[in-house]
Amino acid sequence: MVRLFVCVLEAKDLPVGDTYVKLRLAKVKAKTKILRNTCTPVWNQEFSFKVHDAEDVLVVSLVNHDNESRVVTGYVVGEVRIPVGSIALEENQTSLHSWFSLESPPTGKFFNKYCGKILLTVSLHGKDCASLTKHKHSSNSIVAVENSKDLEGLHTSCRAPYDKAGVGKQWKFIANCLHKIFKKKEGNSKPGDSSEQSTLLSDCEDSEQEKSSPCNFEEAVEIMKSGDNKPEMPENLSGGVLVNQIYLVSPNDLNVFLFAPNSQFRKELAEVQGITNLQERPWTWKNGDVSSLTRVISYKKAATKLIKAVTATEEQTYIRVSTKEFAILVSVSTPEVPYGNTFRIELLYKIMPGGEASSGEESSHLVVSWGIVFIQSTMMKGMIENGARQGLNENFSLFSEKLAQNFKVQDKTDLPDKEYLLATLQPEDQWHWWQAITYFCNFTVFSTIFMCLYILVHILYCGPSPLQGLEFRGLELPDSFGELIISGVLIIQLQRVYSMLSHFIQARFQMGTDHGLKAHGVGWVLTVALIEGVDLASLESEGLSDPYVVLTCNGQTRSSSVKLQTSNPQWNEILEFDAMEEPPSVLNVEVFDFDGPFDQDVSLGRAEINFLKHTSTELADMWLLLQGKLAQSSQAKLHLRNFLDNNKGVETIKEYLEKMEKEVGKKLNLRSPQRNSTFQKLFALPPEEFLIKDFTCYLKRKMLLQGRLFLSARIMGFHANIFGHKTKFFFLWEDIEELQVLPPSWATIGSPTLVIILRRGRGLDARHGAKTQDEEGRLRFHFQSFSSFSAASRTIKALWRTRILNPYQKEQNTAEHEDQEGFVIPEDSASILENEEKMTRIFSAELPIKLMSLMGIFDGGKLEHKIMLRTGCMNYETTSWELVKPDVLERRVSYRFNRQVSAFGGEVTCTQQKYPNANTGGWTVTEVMVLHGVPFADHFHIHFRFEIEKSSLGECACKCDAYIGIMWLKSSKFQQRINRNIIAKFNLRLKDILELVQKEILLMCQNSLG
Repeated sequence: MVRLFVCVLEAKDLPVGDTYVKLRLAKVKAKTKILRNTCTPVWNQEFSFKVHDAEDVLVVSLVNHDNESRVVTGYVVGEVRIPVGSIALEENQTSLHSWFSLESPPTGKFFNKYCGKILLTVSLHGKDCASLTKHKHSSNSIVAVENSKDLEGLHTSCRAPYDKAGVGKQWKFIANCLHKIFKKKEGNSKPGDSSEQSTLLSDCEDSEQEKSSPCNFEEAVEIMKSGDNKPEMPENLSGGVLVNQIYLVSPNDLNVFLFAPNSQFRKELAEVQGITNLQERPWTWKNGDVSSLTRVISYKKAATKLIKAVTATEEQTYIRVSTKEFAILVSVSTPEVPYGNTFRIELLYKIMPGGEASSGEESSHLVVSWGIVFIQSTMMKGMIENGARQGLNENFSLFSEKLAQNFKVQDKTDLPDKEYLLATLQPEDQWHWWQAITYFCNFTVFSTIFMCLYILVHILYCGPSPLQGLEFRGLELPDSFGELIISGVLIIQLQRVYSMLSHFIQARFQMGTDHGLKAHGVGWVLTVALIEGVDLASLESEGLSDPYVVLTCNGQTRSSSVKLQTSNPQWNEILEFDAMEEPPSVLNVEVFDFDGPFDQDVSLGRAEINFLKHTSTELADMWLLLQGKLAQSSQAKLHLRNFLDNNKGVETIKEYLEKMEKEVGKKLNLRSPQRNSTFQKLFALPPEEFLIKDFTCYLKRKMLLQGRLFLSARIMGFHANIFGHKTKFFFLWEDIEELQVLPPSWATIGSPTLVIILRRGRGLDARHGAKTQDEEGRLRFHFQSFSSFSAASRTIKALWRTRILNPYQKEQNTAEHEDQEGFVIPEDSASILENEEKMTRIFSAELPIKLMSLMGIFDGGKLEHKIMLRTGCMNYETTSWELVKPDVLERRVSYRFNRQVSAFGGEVTCTQQKYPNANTGGWTVTEVMVLHGVPFADHFHIHFRFEIEKSSLGECACKCDAYIGIMWLKSSKFQQRINRNIIAKFNLRLKDILELVQKEILLMCQNSLG
């Protein structure tokens, strides 16, 4: 029995995201698992088929899965056809790790389009493998081989551009080889076989000669520059950025310097890095749906303390070449290192214009990023990634130093300043006569004017006509259907011209609403220069739109002028945002099609600029690719220049920290420049980011991971380093949707857990630190074991609430703090309730339960949560008791009243303290309650004091006294009414709570006795 083993490894460059692979040999079918939301899926699945005939063809189809269907269905993206007999040509009947180009069927969605590639391993095994070759190939099998275009991976080589004659000779050679093998197996050799063999050898030589053709490097680059359908500049690889620098050299010269054949720089770099046996093969064409330039380099890497000297192979491929932009993908294989067959390293070199320096020299922006692709699963994945990261950082550190010796590194002083760049923008006169003439110069306007003039001349030539039919003096009706139709056409034309005129006038008033407006205030000022748009989509049949841009940052909105009837608008407008207290995190950009002031404008595309993921150089001149169905269909882009300045320096940071102290209720100190610099380097943050607070804690995933949680004005980040295994991530405060506090449990070692839930689709770069992802697709992060949980949770909540407030809410919040004059809840239990003599006793009773049982309603356990839930407290959360002073414990409580308790359903935050009473042998519990979301809530705080002591009735009884007081922060004419209402309500509420406590405790005692 002969079996065909097929290993489906991975695919790349796919046009769709949700895919799986179907395999078919004769009547036997199989399929892989479905991988979602990736254009580079990795399956690593193996299948086995019984082979009955050498003429069978293995069909491998890549299918796009339909997410809306409950069954596994979809359409075929592309397929590969591999004749079983062709595997006999390979050594040991095995084709190892071959990339096959996917070809869409003629009726497919991607016909005549590039569909990506798939990596397969195909092999034949079995005792009767030789018997397959005894069957003669019919003409049909040879035709199947000749028609297959997917055997490109079976003979890996770099070929000249597509040549039909070369391909025909290659398949002729394959067919003759198959025929020769079958004849040899059957033992039917004839005297003429020697001539046939010579023919085979000649065919082989022709084929090998035509499969690879060295080419001149400079000429090949020029050919790729002149080609059409250039791909977009790819994003950086997932591993991180190794080099990000601007050099004073043109992009073309830097490309030649780094990648030209026999580059002197590469030889000098090899000497510095300890590389030997450097061998460069010539640049050759690699054919696919898109021809590309590629070459292979091999060398021997120097030995290290852990790894001996090993041989490495690089395959360098140009994936984008334009006038001043180059992208080169390098795939590095090191099979001799431990687990070297399970992975490969990918490097992406991007050479882009770096802008013009102040000296007038041309510059290049070089970005080198890396990633790792695992061909097979392994338990050593983390160790391999860390080792690769460390080695690459060392190598490219030497690379940067060596390159800096040849070209000057552009310093910030060499960059054109903001005023110079903005001064170069020359906004065009928005409303000159030529623009109006261009807008109205169309067939509708001309035909309407002609019809009106024609009818007017006709009226002047004609005299009055006699009254006919139903006409009377002053009312003249059409006398024929022709006149009626002409009148209707004229009305329609006039209506269309009127719509164009009104649209023109409305757009005129929309023009320049925010252009030229200067920023007000002191703090962080954002200036955006909107330069131009390219290939903007349109909803109109003629393919032109009326675009304008809306920018939103920290709740402020700025809009550009409207450009009429264009898909490539030129704005050259400067939009400034008023000064902000904290640096902005993101800038939201959206392009609309203007349709009048009272109509809903249609979005033509949107994008987001994350200021923490771009350097100031990148922000100063960037092309923004718009997202959305319309924008992606036309590859729409915007050209922006962004400048973020702090016009008050370090004083802005100090004022921000002072404001946050009022929110947190604790002193916040400005960190040293060295500490801030270390924090910025740790998370690769821009220099304007400053550290506010950091805490030691544990991150809970499958296992607990100890590290530090860093809080700054814009981000929340976590970093851990356990035996060299580093874990770090961060996300924006705006990404957080909800904060939750879970009560202590045995699983959390008696510590409360802070759960941070991100918004759907946000924080994806930090997903490796999330514990779970809920059904809505939101990431959930669990942090626990803080040294001071109340201080950490209070600080995190305060920073989060400040970032998500809109400007109006921030003004209200600031006014409240000014009125309260920095009110912070006192930490001393003696001062937490001022004016004790004014407190009113609202409850006093002897309860038939033990003192410690009654104290159970203050321990944060199940009894407390059950009682508070039954008395109308929703989302009840507590922190653990913490020692703030000798014998004084403190905690925080938060919940929301239901509508039965309060018609407003306000939120409640409380600070509770408890300490033993030496005089009575019991406990004193004090509480300060703050209400939110109810009328006059900012005017007062409610104070409680509970005196719980042993009763004279016996050890199984206790006495409880409750006192209430209201501290007024602002005066109000409703003060007495509010006092009466609060005292009456809480008098009944406390009675209900204590009655429920008594019932629950007695019931628990009965159950334990029973």
